Amino acid sequence: HAKACLLNQYFAQHYEGKLLLRFDDTNPSKEKDEFVENILQDLKSLGIEADQTSYTSDHFPQLLDLAEKMIKKGFLYADDTPVEKMREERMEGINSVRRDRSVEENLKIFKEMQDGTEEGQKHCIRVKLDMQNLNKALRDPVCFRCNLTPHHRTGTTYKVYPTYDFACPFVDSFEGVTHALRTNEYKDREDQFQWILKLQREVLPKLPKVNIWEFSRLNMVNTVMSKRKLQWFVDTGKVSSWTDPRFPTVQGLLRRGLTVPALRDFILQQGASKNTTNQSWDKIWTLNKKLVDPVCARHTAVISEKMVPVELVNGPAEPQVETVLRHKKNPATGKKSMTKLNRILIDYADAKVLSKGEEVTFMSWGNCFIEDIKVNGAGEITGLVGKLNPGGDFKTTKLKLTWLADIQDNVNVRLVYYDHLITKKKIEEGDNFEDLVNTKSKVETMAIADGNCRNLQKSEIIQFERKGYFIVDEPYMKESKPIVLNYIPDGRTKGK
Repeated sequence: HAKACLLNQYFAQHYEGKLLLRFDDTNPSKEKDEFVENILQDLKSLGIEADQTSYTSDHFPQLLDLAEKMIKKGFLYADDTPVEKMREERMEGINSVRRDRSVEENLKIFKEMQDGTEEGQKHCIRVKLDMQNLNKALRDPVCFRCNLTPHHRTGTTYKVYPTYDFACPFVDSFEGVTHALRTNEYKDREDQFQWILKLQREVLPKLPKVNIWEFSRLNMVNTVMSKRKLQWFVDTGKVSSWTDPRFPTVQGLLRRGLTVPALRDFILQQGASKNTTNQSWDKIWTLNKKLVDPVCARHTAVISEKMVPVELVNGPAEPQVETVLRHKKNPATGKKSMTKLNRILIDYADAKVLSKGEEVTFMSWGNCFIEDIKVNGAGEITGLVGKLNPGGDFKTTKLKLTWLADIQDNVNVRLVYYDHLITKKKIEEGDNFEDLVNTKSKVETMAIADGNCRNLQKSEIIQFERKGYFIVDEPYMKESKPIVLNYIPDGRTKGK
């Protein structure tokens, strides 16, 4: 849907047209206000503003009037064939026994349907197209059904509702849509759209024609796009909600750290091509990195588990606080404080690769000789002793290490690494997606970060140096609750 929205916006702006947003609310059993609110939130997040917003339900009176006129013309008929039998007849191209009912009888039943009577509820209204057509979408599709569920906008005003297939051609034409963009998975329904609109125009000659412009749907590797399958992940508790960062929803992707400009660039690079392909996530994350890297602030984090203290024999005995740029190449990101002390903390993974006597560089400070490596009985490193080398050249060292002064000002953070929900790149016909679920698609790591991180805002993107890009999911609230940051893939390295 994001692809459709962004393409529609692009073409409307490029050709100086209007962008129309319409909510298809023809099925009261499926429509809810929360769906509308979420879609509006997504559009706002994407920076999409429609020139006109409407609901199909705005046109219910005209659609009912249109149906009556079409029944009088002999274009529609009432049918009470059982659902399974109707499905079989459509598959085999067999006319319904109700197909040649009289106009009077059809009008009478349509009135019963509108009143929601017992007899009316047994029927649907079908469009008389071509039951022998090879395109089965043209085999007399249903165009009105009874439904006594209260509608989220019209309440109990109506007992009968148009199908999307019948309403869409009329409302598109009535609202002045010149070009309707549709994914080519609905190719068979394009002819149906035009056939139904042709009949509607015979009754209402002033209705203009509508051009359908096809494009391929967006498929991503290791991803399910089907609402039904995504709902399964929510219902079974495999994800937290529809905004889970592993979901291919707008709100999910934004929580993962995808920026709207990157998404827009990716979509427009695909264009309105009709070729259906499975796109790699690496492409979109590479675009994203190019946009965030020049503007996101740099901070430091050290993994809490087994972090190693380093005693600097000639380091400052009291904390020395310096004010430095949050991004050395971008002053617009602001400034932060950096504390130097004779006791610092580094990652255990870094400590493991150090050798006694080796000269290393502590980033944003300077070079240091490792004078001693302390280990316990299990062979685990428990501490290091180093001596700063103020005149050392960072170009001569192999290892550049991140560090934090061992002070109370450091803040606890939870780093969350998300991976694909599905282990297979492309789900084939016959695959049971439930068997392909990645059971390790979320990994959490505790760390400490520089105290400046208390000022980070929700959804702010930063880089923890040598650890990658992260987006703030839950900002600082209190000391007992860690800041939560989601890892942002960069197109090169795979998130844990």
